[in-house]
Amino acid sequence: MIGICNIEDIQHVFSHQHIYEQGIVRTQHHALFIPEVLHFGPPVSSTVRNVTIDDRPPIICGAQLYKGDKVMINIYNLTRNKRYWKIDPYLFYPERFQDEDKDYHRYASFPFGGGHRQCMGQGLARLALKAITARLMQHVTFDDGGPEVNAGGHSWKITLTPKNIGVTITFD
Repeated sequence: MIGICNIEDIQHVFSHQHIYEQGIVRTQHHALFIPEVLHFGPPVSSTVRNVTIDDRPPIICGAQLYKGDKVMINIYNLTRNKRYWKIDPYLFYPERFQDEDKDYHRYASFPFGGGHRQCMGQGLARLALKAITARLMQHVTFDDGGPEVNAGGHSWKITLTPKNIGVTITFD
């Protein structure tokens, strides 16, 4: 997926110099690429929340919920739900966040959780992901191994990892 990010954008801003935060903010295509990576493969597959009210319990999918009940939210499936995305959610398309899907429902993709219990480290994680991919793109070329090798699918554990992945890496 890294090869899809615009290398010219990275080289223009950093021109083989040190990576710095202000420069990362200026890389336009890179700013679309990272949210698409997180949309396409969220760090965790799901999260669990507790129902906290009992006076007007919510009804979800026809089930009455009460205080103390646990609700599992499948983050991966939300990112693939066609009701929330105008552009095919199974397509890796970073431009979705500047085109038709730029105003997506805030809970259609929330890789670090949502609300007041969202991940405290998400800002640092996003910055680190941007810095690491920018540095790699300055010095490494990635080529897709093709559909035979990258057959898709994920290993479902606490975090999502690709089942099969094939990438050719060339150090520049």
